[in-house]
Amino acid sequence: MFWAGVPTPWGEFYAGTDGASIVALRFPGPRPGEVGPRTPIHDRLAAELGEYLTGRRREFGVPFLARGTPFQEEVWEELARIPYGTTIAYGELASRLAHPRAARAVGQALAANPLPILIPCHRVVPAGGGVGGFGPGPAWKKRLLALEGTSD
Repeated sequence: MFWAGVPTPWGEFYAGTDGASIVALRFPGPRPGEVGPRTPIHDRLAAELGEYLTGRRREFGVPFLARGTPFQEEVWEELARIPYGTTIAYGELASRLAHPRAARAVGQALAANPLPILIPCHRVVPAGGGVGGFGPGPAWKKRLLALEGTSD
């Protein structure tokens, strides 16, 4: 995987590519490994993330690919169907997958999401309120939810 910095209005993210697709996205903070120069796909991601983080984009066109277990990939595919500005509960997501008792497993799949924001795991919240877990931290999740106009 080839990593490069991706400048945005919210700081420098890091994106890993396989040459054709974005395969990993890390939030601003420590470098994920050796970082090289940006490629055209990194530049496209920087532009699209910048538009998203300033409220001018709701969907991404940059090619991305998430690899995981079959269950993780099923969860991530369903995540991609959650519209901008909408939140659902972990249990509701499990029910959509025909696994109504798998809310905890859904949460574990969300934690393994290699492409937060692009695959919008921040849109899944606890049924009883609050923001729930998020790999980059609850402050980032709250910020993304506020950007999208949700108040969870």
